[in-house]
Amino acid sequence: MSVSSRERVETERLICERLRLDHAPELTRLLGDPRVARTMFADGLPLAEPAVSDGIRDKIEHWERHGFGPWLLRDRATGEMVGRGGLQHTFVAGSDEVEVGWAIIPDRWGQGLATELAHASVALAFDDLGLAQIVAFTLPDNVASRRVMEKAGFVYEREIVHAGLDHVLYRRVAESP
Repeated sequence: MSVSSRERVETERLICERLRLDHAPELTRLLGDPRVARTMFADGLPLAEPAVSDGIRDKIEHWERHGFGPWLLRDRATGEMVGRGGLQHTFVAGSDEVEVGWAIIPDRWGQGLATELAHASVALAFDDLGLAQIVAFTLPDNVASRRVMEKAGFVYEREIVHAGLDHVLYRRVAESP
């Protein structure tokens, strides 16, 4: 993968494109859904478009600073937005880490899209960026996300507190050459 290809990655069923401000209406539909908000935010409250736009600006800055970041996810067959996810720097459990994260629209939960995204993110992290390790974390009762982490080769490390809530931290280490 070249640097420019980080901005648009295609998997079997997904087109992953670098976040842009004009994605705000689509992401508001995702992050404004109460079912998604319960899995992502400390207060569990959905986000309105101004907060989503602020978040996109942060992600754009991340892309500019690091050369990678979260993507908007589209269904390859229909072009429909199905989620957001990818790699980003984060501070978790007292350490600077690179996290793999995802959020999929509820109508598409259980279809393996998060796992497909996680595998693409792992490949980018290790094969292209040359990272030594990456993390993923979620609320302890988010069994679906924990399953995605395990399918993508992450190993449970420990319980942590993040954003004032209990979480479980998973880690994946690059394979030795």
